[in-house]
Amino acid sequence: MRYFTLFFTLLLLFAGCSAETEPSEFDDPTTLNFNKGWEFVKDIDPNVSDEYFDRNSSIEWEMVSLPHTANIEPLVISDQQWQGDVFYRKFFEIDRDQAGKQFALRFHGAMHEADVWLNGEMIQKHKGGYLPFVVDITDQVEVDRENVLLVKLNNENNPTIPPGKPIETLDFNWFSGLYRNVDLLVNEKLQISDPIAADRVSAGGVLVNYTDVTDESATINIQTDIENFDSTSRNAVLKTVLRDHSGMKIAERSTDEQPISAGDHHLFQHEIEVEEPNLWSPDSPYLYELTIELHENGEAIDFWQKRIGIRTMSFTEDHQFVLNGKPLQLRGTNRHQSYPYIGYALSENAQFRDAYKIKEAGFNFIRIAHYPPDPAFLEAADELGLLFMNAIPGWQFFGDEEFQELALRDVREMIRRDRNHPSIVIWEASLNESDMPESFMERAHDIVHEELPFEGIYSSGWIDHAYDIFIPARQHASPPEYWASYPQEKPLFIAEYGDWEYYAHNAGFNQDAYEDLQEEERNSRQLRGDGQVRMAQQALNFQEAHNSNLQGWAFGDANWVMYDYNRGYDVNLEASGIRDIFRLPKFTNYFYQSQGGPNPDPNAEFNRPMIYIANFWSDPDFKTVKIYSNTEEVELFLNGKSLGRKNPDIDRVSTHLNHPPFTFDIEEFEPGILRAVGYINGEVVTEAERTTPGEAAAIELEYDRSGRELEAGQNDVVFVYASIVDENGTTIPNAEPDVQFEVEGDGELIGYNPIEAEAGIATVLLKVGESDGEITLRAFSDGLRSDEYQVIVN
Repeated sequence: MRYFTLFFTLLLLFAGCSAETEPSEFDDPTTLNFNKGWEFVKDIDPNVSDEYFDRNSSIEWEMVSLPHTANIEPLVISDQQWQGDVFYRKFFEIDRDQAGKQFALRFHGAMHEADVWLNGEMIQKHKGGYLPFVVDITDQVEVDRENVLLVKLNNENNPTIPPGKPIETLDFNWFSGLYRNVDLLVNEKLQISDPIAADRVSAGGVLVNYTDVTDESATINIQTDIENFDSTSRNAVLKTVLRDHSGMKIAERSTDEQPISAGDHHLFQHEIEVEEPNLWSPDSPYLYELTIELHENGEAIDFWQKRIGIRTMSFTEDHQFVLNGKPLQLRGTNRHQSYPYIGYALSENAQFRDAYKIKEAGFNFIRIAHYPPDPAFLEAADELGLLFMNAIPGWQFFGDEEFQELALRDVREMIRRDRNHPSIVIWEASLNESDMPESFMERAHDIVHEELPFEGIYSSGWIDHAYDIFIPARQHASPPEYWASYPQEKPLFIAEYGDWEYYAHNAGFNQDAYEDLQEEERNSRQLRGDGQVRMAQQALNFQEAHNSNLQGWAFGDANWVMYDYNRGYDVNLEASGIRDIFRLPKFTNYFYQSQGGPNPDPNAEFNRPMIYIANFWSDPDFKTVKIYSNTEEVELFLNGKSLGRKNPDIDRVSTHLNHPPFTFDIEEFEPGILRAVGYINGEVVTEAERTTPGEAAAIELEYDRSGRELEAGQNDVVFVYASIVDENGTTIPNAEPDVQFEVEGDGELIGYNPIEAEAGIATVLLKVGESDGEITLRAFSDGLRSDEYQVIVN
């Protein structure tokens, strides 16, 4: 804090020297990261006493930083996950030169009932674990002396707090801890208000919308809510600056001086005309930089900045989705935010890596399941070009009056937090698969339009009543038509498919091709370790269902689910993910990847020409070779001999796909090398090989970058993979030895160690510490050559 005044002065000095072509270098000195220097304890008396605020008490506090989980869970939570009371505390000082300012704390995610004390005084209670809350500490904080902040969290079952349903009967887990960031807000009494703390309809903070958007021009409408917490009137001037993606200034607006009375607020309106705008879309997620400065007496006293995207959305008369005036079919997935072991306590980089994999898998849309995500995940969706359906917490539960009021509050606060993200096109103001009365649905729908009174705003719900968009799961209708005959009363989106209808055996019309499979092998819940035949069955199920969805009127669909995850009501993982809980891909991942593109640009990051051989070529009884590719033709070679060049499949489960797979039935199994070559316009554009694995010989280490390198000082976590390979470097898909990991440097390993490899790969989590530099990873297994890997931390 002693550096705050100097930094603030320097910021003003540099702001006064900016040139029209000078790029922005923004760092908001009024919002300070409060993640470090916390102490943590659990399993103590939940009744707070003076001892909890005493540095010299007998309580053994553990030093932690955020994001943090209160309990490291098993890989597979076969018993109910940990629940109970935990405490976090933090000692901090406010410099004397900050006296007279407004101080607040913003908790981005605290699971899920919080009591907050400052200097021994209880100052706020909050219910809800998925959205932020703000605690004004101005009257309690002491200047130029040590303050002690104490936060008590309880994550036990509570039917008044959405999602409300007890964990032991819930299809996911809500975990524990201060699992998202905490900010210290240090503001002048005159300030840009916080949209959550302000609690004003369609106001608070900054609200951006777009009108008259064409390829030639667009109007950005910016509303900024300025609040005066002082006891006297203050005079405000607002300066708004728009920059392009490189930070170069392209427009600037300033207001006249506006007096704001004590305890009052004022809404400033700015319009910025942009000529030849770069419109945001999944293929071109162009982001502008919008900066707002609040000035008083010629000095900048508050700041706000966000990347924004200019775009429009609408629906045609037959309810097809239109983005920027062009029809677009949405191809999506659902995602739970949990990691193994650490639950929800993901770093911002880990959030980005999850989004990156979704984009990499060929999707252009995410339906979040079933609660608002971390803001960093939405920032990633904006940056990567992933359209988004945001959702309030809820699943198969409808509670009492307090529950309902909190759920409706969640609708408002979700919108107020996330309304400026270009990625969000649909607001799921519905309690998923819950029996909601019409009055609740009508109120939730109305709130969406009260908070966002603009064109191109759409609510959604799983019941076809009040909402703008109907979002049933595929299994909510009956086979064989499912939703193909929906009467088009409103836009239709299939929010979940590919799992339950197969698990319940009321679908799967192509499963006679696998008549020898046992019952548990015939559904979509297949682990990587269940083998290639069962992963092929899962991929076929998703292909069949997606192809069927495309035959109806739905403007898009989202499979269930992207990643395997723990759930409260079952002792097993939910294994219908197209990637496993460690984010390793199954065959289905590549089916979806093949549905995107092909983008011929050699510099393209996503949707390039691709090809994948969905057969390990290791089992003489499994000679069907399915190839997923977005090319026009595929030629397959076995040990250098061509087995033919084929066009995409023409069959009942491929009729409406962007890119049907290619199927080769090989008469005789011959160990060796399968090589698949993809052609577009007769030219080779991509190749892939699959080699029959030999005997296990060594370990090969790597870690999951997915668009983000490791970053020190952020509680960053990545998956470390140890592949069991033969002498040629081929992963052994049935290898299951125990693997021991070691780390040297400023990092720690989280998870079972040693751990048994699954389908030839053993995985552990690496969490990096405060220091940049080099971390050394090692992996060992009896009878195999060990491996060592150097990780560079920035």
